[in-house]
Amino acid sequence: MSSSARLSLLLLGFATLVVASFASLDLQWAQFASLDALRSMGRFLAEFVPPDSSPAFLRKVAQGTAETLAMSALGTLLAAIGGLVLALPVSRPAPLARAAVRLVLNVLRAIPELVWAALLLIFAGLGPFAGTLALAVHTTGVLGRLFAEALENAPPGPGAALRTQGASAAQVFFYATLPQVVPQLVSYTLYRWENNIRAAAVLGVVGAGGLGQLLAFHMGLFHMGKTATILLAMLGLVAAVDALSYGARRLMTR
Repeated sequence: MSSSARLSLLLLGFATLVVASFASLDLQWAQFASLDALRSMGRFLAEFVPPDSSPAFLRKVAQGTAETLAMSALGTLLAAIGGLVLALPVSRPAPLARAAVRLVLNVLRAIPELVWAALLLIFAGLGPFAGTLALAVHTTGVLGRLFAEALENAPPGPGAALRTQGASAAQVFFYATLPQVVPQLVSYTLYRWENNIRAAAVLGVVGAGGLGQLLAFHMGLFHMGKTATILLAMLGLVAAVDALSYGARRLMTR
């Protein structure tokens, strides 16, 4: 079968899946776009104005923002270290080690951060520590898989040249393989940091600290002005980290 025929079959299968999804779900588009629904949404959004700008609450939001940023940064750093450690056996030709570590990585990233946070709250208690650990555990599974693929796809030439000179496996890794993939590993880590900022803001819903915990508390009490301020802080934090990450990746590619 030609590649164009395989692509056509793949697209046909995807289109069939999409059509089946629309047919199986009870999507009430008419009710969603009705005039009553739009009025209700308008009244709800109007309650967000004006955002709470009292100095005492702004200090609380600033503390939550710093906590969310610290959770995401530390969780991503721990995940980058753990992902690199787990990526090494995955990128090696030992079948048993590869299969075992791949299974571990699959388990780590298959469970969402919110579920990890709910589980870790039992051990770590309420607060940002459980949120940080949840981000680190899930992101380790993601980065471990990405790092392993980067190491597997590294050009073999420099490593082969060192091996012919009698270099050890560790020397080949640190002086040939790793320098080639460092920009890619850093890019993956920065991208996951952006995602973890958003995840850290949500983890507070289960009591893991940061802006999410403030959001869950005030939204549950229908303090919509305070909720609007928290949402603006989340948007500002995500935008700042996105810009920082984008700038760092641009510098690496020059």
